[in-house]
Amino acid sequence: MLKGAAKLAPWSAKQDLREPITREMIEVIGTQLQREDPLDITFFACLTTKFYLAAHVGEFTLKKLDTFNPQLHITAVQVHDDTDCNRYHTKVFVCPSTKASPKGEEVNWAKKNGPSDPSEAFRWHVQMNNLPTTGPLFAYKHRLAHCPLTWQVIISKLKKVAKAASFQSVHGHGIRIGATLEYLLWGVPFEVMKVKGWWASDTFQLYLQQHNQILAPYIQAMPPETALDFTRIAMPPVP
Repeated sequence: MLKGAAKLAPWSAKQDLREPITREMIEVIGTQLQREDPLDITFFACLTTKFYLAAHVGEFTLKKLDTFNPQLHITAVQVHDDTDCNRYHTKVFVCPSTKASPKGEEVNWAKKNGPSDPSEAFRWHVQMNNLPTTGPLFAYKHRLAHCPLTWQVIISKLKKVAKAASFQSVHGHGIRIGATLEYLLWGVPFEVMKVKGWWASDTFQLYLQQHNQILAPYIQAMPPETALDFTRIAMPPVP
């Protein structure tokens, strides 16, 4: 089964292991940014959205400035608020296309307590950048136009700000690892996390096994049931 999952695993899951970018790190990174700077505002909104969606590093950004395609990239008009039968409020992103689902899918996050709250970061981004409804969701005011946030810019900015905050060896893939860790620490069931993180088939099990040395030190902070599941899935007994 795991050999089959290895073949299905995306290239990003086969890279050298990266340390997680945690919620606490994101909160510190936020203190290094200028609240009135359009790029800083957009960067932090994108960073917190990626984190709480457990999204791939390339999701929600463009490869290059001139590659925007509304058939592939999300726009402001494809974001809305939702309330379920239990009155839980979420921000829903209707993505036209993702790595896991080329035909598109809906993903969401909920408001969080603390400085890493994606809701406040996203609200401030929309308000300050006055986004056009049909352009890239994460774009910032630049002179008399809007400049899309590219993958290269967010990674460069992440490394620069992280270094200023005394964080070393920060990589973009660490966002996804850190998000996975954060939700497991909250006790989110593995099957739910697999769906939220857009993992297909058994690649999530493979992903956990590949990263068990990084995530294992946090086991004691996980809820007991989650810790047992993590041990069973990510660190199977040696035959």
